[in-house]
Amino acid sequence: MTARRTQVAIIGSGPAGLLLGHLLKAEGIDCVLLERASRDHVQSRIRAGVLETVTTDLMHRLGLDERMNREAMVEDGFNLADGDQMVRIDIKALTGKTVVVYGQTELTRDLIAAAPQRELEIVFEAADLALHGVDSAHPKVTYTKDGVPATLECDFIAGCDGFHGPSRRAIPQHLAREYMHEYPFGWLGILADVPPCHDELIYANGPRGFALASMRSPTRSRYYIQVPLTEKIEDWPEDRLWDELELRFNTISQHGVTRGPALEMSIAPLRSYVFETMHYGRLFLAGDAAHIVPPTGAKGLNLAASDVLYLSDALIAHYRRKDENALLGYCDRALARIWKSERFSWSLTKLMHSFPDQNAFERQMQVAEMDYLSRSPAMQTAIAENYVGLPV
Repeated sequence: MTARRTQVAIIGSGPAGLLLGHLLKAEGIDCVLLERASRDHVQSRIRAGVLETVTTDLMHRLGLDERMNREAMVEDGFNLADGDQMVRIDIKALTGKTVVVYGQTELTRDLIAAAPQRELEIVFEAADLALHGVDSAHPKVTYTKDGVPATLECDFIAGCDGFHGPSRRAIPQHLAREYMHEYPFGWLGILADVPPCHDELIYANGPRGFALASMRSPTRSRYYIQVPLTEKIEDWPEDRLWDELELRFNTISQHGVTRGPALEMSIAPLRSYVFETMHYGRLFLAGDAAHIVPPTGAKGLNLAASDVLYLSDALIAHYRRKDENALLGYCDRALARIWKSERFSWSLTKLMHSFPDQNAFERQMQVAEMDYLSRSPAMQTAIAENYVGLPV
């Protein structure tokens, strides 16, 4: 068995764990990232692509923004459509801010590639991860690497290991404050190397249900449609999905849907989830380990970034000034932004989807809401403020 010590053990090498590790190392705080999956698997995961200022600012602060600055697409607005009616939300004019389209996959690759130069250690394929003594002054993480048991002792553990990771389960169930809402549909997505059908994102609703036209670059598109939870990927050959996308977007988009071979297709369920017990003893949760938002509104990665900003500030204050107040206040600070982002994603999901039990009155409420939105600068401003990201 091998044993060693660090100041902060970070579980998970998604964007939350990687950003936290880089921020702590930049301040001279020793940390080690432990990741169950392989590097190839982590770098191949297809995830979100719209970045708020909170996320891009962290990349600028770390000096890891060179490729993002060169390749990312800056978006001044996005669109909400109901049938043939489309409303453009001019986020730059309404808020003075923009969002950046840069795939989470690319962000993750940038952070991993910079780790050796920044002396940030990442242990990939760390099997059998388990947390111990999180409510004591001497927590530790045990794992197995290449068949050899190992122990990492530390001052603090940061659980950035997603919804299915072990960190949240280390918190006693009787202390858990947990909230969940499951949606009665999923998103069927396709990624393809084809030009986008529109220069900005389109969230669309109508008789055939929800669809999203988005992009990862000027030559790579990401589309989604709403499907029942009973659907399987085998039910959707590529031609069937492209046919459906053409029906949804060819009448409202600038360029029309271009077909191409799928790089990836998947069906993801939608849920809203908050685990308010983000702090227990020497364990702190961040990112998807503590909350999930439906992808409507692109908040997941950006909420992880704000968690990491707050947690890194708190840990830096602890090590630099022996200030414990920031650590004790981490949950309240993070949850204030989490719940507002949950509200926005929930409300946009309600507006833009067809629900299985939706009656005629509820459908007319969606139509009325869109009509009001099209005529109300105040409502457009509220949506734009939430979309670009509330203040941190």
